[in-house]
Amino acid sequence: MSSRKTPAGSQFPATTVSKLGGGELQLGTPQEGHDWQMVVVYRGKHCPMCTSYLKELEALLPEFHALGVDVVAVSADPEAKATDQIALIQPSYPVGYDLSLDQMHQLGLYVSDPRSAAETDRPFAEPGIFVINGNGQVQVTDISNAPFSRPDLKTLLNGLRFIRNPENNYPIRGTRAA
Repeated sequence: MSSRKTPAGSQFPATTVSKLGGGELQLGTPQEGHDWQMVVVYRGKHCPMCTSYLKELEALLPEFHALGVDVVAVSADPEAKATDQIALIQPSYPVGYDLSLDQMHQLGLYVSDPRSAAETDRPFAEPGIFVINGNGQVQVTDISNAPFSRPDLKTLLNGLRFIRNPENNYPIRGTRAA
């Protein structure tokens, strides 16, 4: 019924997916001179809330980049569905597709079955965000089981500003074992 969540402070699992436009996308590996990466897992084409969230992410992208945070998004959608949805967003960040069930479980994401064929044709990941620091550790994580429960991107951005400020010496939170 449930999967093991990716713990804060742990090494982000090596995860490679296909990238829209060709090639592969290595989740958790910052690109283009950034030293951190934020991985945004979205539900897929059937989710209008995801489209809005990804559009907001695009609008805030320059601010994430200014903090040294690379941004990528990924879903379990096949290439054709991912392409259709991303055409509505036209993001400048990379987008991965075909996240497998094994990968969803490895990341500790909640996975749902479609309510009907009209929704989608395969199991899909519910929303998740992983911010991976320069040591490859999960600095911030948010895993949800519903489309309407995900972090506000502006609040997350401000939190990352605080964390990344060396004067604050802010540790990874939530690492105390039970």
